[in-house]
Amino acid sequence: MGKIKYLMLASMVMLAVTSFRASAQKPSVDADKNAAQARLVLDQMVKALGGDAWLNLKCEHREGRAAAFYQGKPTGGTIEYYEYHAWGVGDRVDYTKHRDVVDIFKQENNQLEAWEITYRGLKTLPAEQTEEYQRRRRHSIETIVKVWLRDPQTILIFEGQHLAARHNADQVTVISPQNESVTLMLDSQTHLPLKKTYQWRDAQYKDLDTESEEFDDYHTVDGIPTAFAVTRFKNDDMVSQRFLFRASYNEQLPADFFDEKAAERRIKK
Repeated sequence: MGKIKYLMLASMVMLAVTSFRASAQKPSVDADKNAAQARLVLDQMVKALGGDAWLNLKCEHREGRAAAFYQGKPTGGTIEYYEYHAWGVGDRVDYTKHRDVVDIFKQENNQLEAWEITYRGLKTLPAEQTEEYQRRRRHSIETIVKVWLRDPQTILIFEGQHLAARHNADQVTVISPQNESVTLMLDSQTHLPLKKTYQWRDAQYKDLDTESEEFDDYHTVDGIPTAFAVTRFKNDDMVSQRFLFRASYNEQLPADFFDEKAAERRIKK
């Protein structure tokens, strides 16, 4: 039943894409009004997130604790993490109190390099983990705003108000020129993101998988509203929860902060 459900959902998305692509060639008043409403809601979201300050962030830093789940049940234990993201540069995640396990993702010569560094040395991260990272970044709210919305071929669909985490939410689906789609549910009062959902096809099993993130417990840090609780789901099963202790923005990082060799030298000391 799960496969049938997601295949039906995929067909509905593709029908919506085909319909809106066709209407783009023959503009209608209703389609234009719908797209304008969707754009207004997304503009409200950007303003709520911090406006120009959010758009021009150079570095994001989050510290917290993460827990994993399997089939919606906790796998036992949690792990501390220290996460850094620099738009156009890369991501780095340090794990454990001693920060002696480090994952680094960065673009080099238009290719993604992904490394894990431990006291045993440096090794390339598994393809599955690298692909998951790329998929999440490709469907991030940051990418939607900074890349998708700047392309005139991107389609915006306003889908009215729905409930998300017991909040009234404005729902918008954004479809990229590559026919990838993300659905956002934004608090109707604060305009902050409550939920993000997207789909992708498993390369091995060819199943259509659905991933979503729910955002909660917002606190304003350095002028940027930040969700201190993030829950991730895959095909409606909870897979992880993250709770922040601390967040900061635009920290001055060392020049070699995203260099895997420098991280390896530090951990080996």
